[in-house]
Amino acid sequence: MIIPVICTICFFAVNICYVRYFSDILKANDMSEINQTLVSEFLLLGLSGYPKTEIIYFAVILVMYLVILIGNSVLIIASIFDSHLHTPMYFFLGNLSFLDICYTSSSVPSTLVSLISKKRNISFSGCTVQMFFGFAMGSTECLLLSMMAFDRYVAICNPLRYTIIMNKVVYVLMASVSWLSGGINSVVQTSLAMRLPFCGNNIINHFTCEILAVLKLACADISLNIVTMVISNMAFLVLPLLVIFFSYVFILYTILRMNSATGRRKAFSTCSAHLTVVIIFYGTIFFMYAKPKSQDLNGKDKFQTSDKLISLFYGVVTPMLNPIIYSLRNKDVKAAVKYLLHQKSIH
Repeated sequence: MIIPVICTICFFAVNICYVRYFSDILKANDMSEINQTLVSEFLLLGLSGYPKTEIIYFAVILVMYLVILIGNSVLIIASIFDSHLHTPMYFFLGNLSFLDICYTSSSVPSTLVSLISKKRNISFSGCTVQMFFGFAMGSTECLLLSMMAFDRYVAICNPLRYTIIMNKVVYVLMASVSWLSGGINSVVQTSLAMRLPFCGNNIINHFTCEILAVLKLACADISLNIVTMVISNMAFLVLPLLVIFFSYVFILYTILRMNSATGRRKAFSTCSAHLTVVIIFYGTIFFMYAKPKSQDLNGKDKFQTSDKLISLFYGVVTPMLNPIIYSLRNKDVKAAVKYLLHQKSIH
């Protein structure tokens, strides 16, 4: 019971860090006079200080993006055309795969262009669209992962009532609520961020229009943005994490009470892929936002570069690993993919 309390305390600490992180900006904004022309576009720095590294990252990110498109598309096609996969778990998995394609497609192509062509500018509207999709997909993924954990809880802890509880109307509604809630959250956060005046400095020290990096450029009071982001963190990070935690507590308790070793292995195998994805997803978020920020000017660039690379891991590597993890750890998915490939070879 102490672990969810610790998780909640950690996220409160992260939110406090947000307030402290932006307090200097608030003071600076109050002291400065806004008498400059408002910017119409932003400049994404990315890895501009490392030209040789940019070429390497272009090749690596391009390969990863292709794996994301192919791997997640195969999972979506398999979940649609294979009748054995017409279950709530694979319905959620199909949604997760579609989400990963949308999330990466909103930012990776522009990142690739900036790496190879040195075209780093992005229009105000383009930045708004990129921020919206990034926030919407991230929020939705948190909710979808919690829905998938609840699905595994019902399947293992209440197997006789599984088809009644997780009927088609219920799991479609659960997925719809996840998408709608993520979209609404993103509309609120994006509209509040992009309504701010941005004057003078238009350089975003990031690969994409990440909201925290953009808010640093605002020349107005961002107190409302901080408050709404704290509320958003609690609703879309802490609460889903608690649902996942308690679901797996009950799952573990049920598995340990099983008499059959085969049953225990089967139950563990159905959860291992999802649990691996959750650990990677939340682990990256914790490391990206909960680690302390250095105030040492000599080490500033080093920490900023590491932050950007961690964000890149979160934005590209995680969506690439999802289909690989579910394919390698799931016999049903592997069987469905083999069947579809066999059918394609026949025709």
